[in-house]
Amino acid sequence: MSRPLHELEHELAQLQEQLQQARKMAALGELVGTTAHEFNNQLMTILNYAKMGLRYQDEATRTKAFDKIHAAAHRAAKITNSVLGMARNRSSRKEPTSLAALIDETLVLLERELSKYRVAVELDLDQVPEAMVCGNQIQQVLMNLLVNARQAMPNGGRLIVGLKADREAQTVDLSVRDFGTGMDTATLHRIFDPYFTTKQGPDETGKGGTGLGLAACREIIEQHGGRIRVESAPGKGTCFTLKLPQAPATATATLPATVAPSDSVAAR
Repeated sequence: MSRPLHELEHELAQLQEQLQQARKMAALGELVGTTAHEFNNQLMTILNYAKMGLRYQDEATRTKAFDKIHAAAHRAAKITNSVLGMARNRSSRKEPTSLAALIDETLVLLERELSKYRVAVELDLDQVPEAMVCGNQIQQVLMNLLVNARQAMPNGGRLIVGLKADREAQTVDLSVRDFGTGMDTATLHRIFDPYFTTKQGPDETGKGGTGLGLAACREIIEQHGGRIRVESAPGKGTCFTLKLPQAPATATATLPATVAPSDSVAAR
């Protein structure tokens, strides 16, 4: 006996909500793992150089130890501020949001991973209006695109993160451009299909391989009334562009300042 349509629609809505919650928990778990690893690295640096400063009495060694401790503490403070920024963005409500600040916070958390794989990040950030978005959801999309870009350049390379305003379309455009393996036309047409993936499985960092990433990214962007575009060619790399709605002029009186590149991810 077939079930009433309204029951099926209600069950579908519940399943979609459960999927959204599962994605949020997966993103949170990845963030906690990345942050804990990064913070532990800074603590170990501080402890090791503190021991060195206590062991040796000469001024040159102690000065070097204090310099290293100061740099690691500064780095730890940046990580903490980025996590606090993400915590402030946990609201599911769409509100005027500085995409430049989201980019800066996200790069701080991925800085060591990008450096480990010899990926040099360049920032091309125009001064733009705020976007009307749910900050934590856009940050999830950005983290996914950055990790994908890193994985597309197994031997390292350049990665350009851009921010521009499309005055005619009234959108703020966030782009992630890598110079990696790229995709052919057949792959390009399927990348947003659920469960489609070109990866063999998660890499040594535990990321990638589910095929859910880009499908979820497109869903999030479309729920914001935005669009996600992709350009790619084999051997030349890939560029993803998020076209997000600009916040109404009444909601944001001033333009946010452009965020300067973080020290270790600036163009080299």
